[in-house]
Amino acid sequence: MVDLSWSHILIVLMVALVVVGPKDLPRLMRMTGGWIAKARGMADQFRKSFDDMARQSELDELRAELESLRHERPLAEVDRALRAPALASDPITASERSPGVQTNDGSAETINGTVANGPDA
Repeated sequence: MVDLSWSHILIVLMVALVVVGPKDLPRLMRMTGGWIAKARGMADQFRKSFDDMARQSELDELRAELESLRHERPLAEVDRALRAPALASDPITASERSPGVQTNDGSAETINGTVANGPDA
């Protein structure tokens, strides 16, 4: 970017005042401001399109990686489908229950080979 100090800006404005004149200086400043706004808009649009292209390339790489994983383990979906009904029928298995907790049918679980039937067991 152009590095202008206040003294440089003041010199440019004085030269513009002498060359253009005080009558047309506001119109020149509006035109200059419009050009700067258009240039910033174009730069923002370029940056957004560049970011979109980068994001799209990352998504393409992820898709390719997923496809390679599917080709490495083609039966993973079948395995997942076969395990899903078993997990849905009994969401809490006996190994996941905490020791000494009553089961749904009212029977007590064993703890280290002994039966826990209540609070005084």
